[in-house]
Amino acid sequence: MTKPDLSAASTIGEAWLAMRAAFRAAGLDTADLDARLLAAKVMEIEPHQLVTGGDVPLTSDQSQRLTQATWERVNGMPVHRILGAREFYGLRLGLSPATLEPRPDTETLIDAVLPFIRSTVMVKGSCHIVDLGIGTGAIGLALLAECPEAQCLGVDVSADAVATALENARSLGLLARYTALTGDWLSGIEAQFDLIVSNPPYIPTAHLACLSREVINHDPVLALDGGPDGLSAYRTIAAQARDRLEQGGSLALEIGAGQRVSVAALFLACGFELAGVIADLGGVDRVLLFKSQDG
Repeated sequence: MTKPDLSAASTIGEAWLAMRAAFRAAGLDTADLDARLLAAKVMEIEPHQLVTGGDVPLTSDQSQRLTQATWERVNGMPVHRILGAREFYGLRLGLSPATLEPRPDTETLIDAVLPFIRSTVMVKGSCHIVDLGIGTGAIGLALLAECPEAQCLGVDVSADAVATALENARSLGLLARYTALTGDWLSGIEAQFDLIVSNPPYIPTAHLACLSREVINHDPVLALDGGPDGLSAYRTIAAQARDRLEQGGSLALEIGAGQRVSVAALFLACGFELAGVIADLGGVDRVLLFKSQDG
């Protein structure tokens, strides 16, 4: 593929239109939106200024950075990977090669557990959360941002992901209530928590080859591969979680499409009771809520 050439563009508006044309020619499904987001961010302007300030001269540095961003996008790098950050539940989260790019579907989990956190705070004055498989720290940090009385421990097998999450906590001013460590789910953790949350890898290994190039080439396989049947992480969490919950505690999990029955069965067999099933905006069962049967 020939590298896109934006050198003929002399203004901000012309560069934006050239980028959009390159994305359309590459057959990108979201060509217009991608060009708008990337051009505005790379040139450090608001999107509307691509039109209202379109006649502003383009600098050589801007031209080089736009050309590089255009090349990366037509070769399959997602927009937010190019930008190095993504919005999640109103928070700007930095990305790294070790972290999954947070998806809007995961915001369903935040909405599902906020009432429990707030009711726990009303009773106890605080809420202790553990987030398993943190990636960018998206889930735990969003919950802390919404609930100033909550505290969260994040756990991830990747030291690089832990470092990214801690940097996100620092940049958001949440580091005083957020800690993170490298670990294997709940193994070796003796503390008990009011809430356990996780968005574990749940894609069956054989299905990874069917993912889009934006996902399989840029999201870490470690955060995608759920084992032969997609349930490996759920089995481990189910076996470990009950003794890590405070009396009256709750556990919330993101699941893949069609996994409700199989995941629920794993947790029922380990002494949990299914307390809720929440669908995402697309109508897909996305979050399962559990409590211990004696809780």
